[in-house]
Amino acid sequence: MPTATPIPGKTLLSPGNHTLIMIDHQSQMAFATKSIDPVSLRNNAALVAKAAAGFKVSTILTTVAEKTFSGPIFSEIKDAFPGAEIVDRTTMNTWEDERIAPLVNAHGKSKIVLAGLWTSVCIVGPALSALDQGFEVYVIADACGDVSDEAHERAMDRMVQAGARPMTSLQYLLELQRDWARGDTYDMTTGIAKVHGGGYGLGIIYAKTMFGASEGH
Repeated sequence: MPTATPIPGKTLLSPGNHTLIMIDHQSQMAFATKSIDPVSLRNNAALVAKAAAGFKVSTILTTVAEKTFSGPIFSEIKDAFPGAEIVDRTTMNTWEDERIAPLVNAHGKSKIVLAGLWTSVCIVGPALSALDQGFEVYVIADACGDVSDEAHERAMDRMVQAGARPMTSLQYLLELQRDWARGDTYDMTTGIAKVHGGGYGLGIIYAKTMFGASEGH
């Protein structure tokens, strides 16, 4: 008979137990993305980037053929990490770029969280590669996109079948906060949610404006 204890599960994400890799959130890649509209995609990518930056998550930013074909990384991501190195690759599979492994190893995290374009190529590649090398892999599905719903969904299926764990951008933010009594990150978390959390963010604005509500009390 198991015994319940107030300890979080080992598969939950916390700010210090994973490395986030944001891959190919670039103009040319977004033009052909049809599984999610570009407004939602940029909003979700911004939510993830701001959450990771605010919680000081180990983060790797990477692009493909930035200057010759695909264009710059979304400004929402670049602004969240001012001055951060952005690794520009030729490989479609981020994991095969020789500069990425040393960065992953330097961060020393066993959990890898992925988000980017396109799901069936640039996310499947590193996801399956990292799983094969013993990492736990999470994919932020709504901060990814592909050329069709079918392409995105089959890519998600393939990764989940191999052991990856799917999640959403808002889930990522709230899993990092986890407890509303954590006052040092409370305003940051609700601030990100107000801007990028859709209806949930509107609810926060309403509750705080109308009657000064706070989740932590």
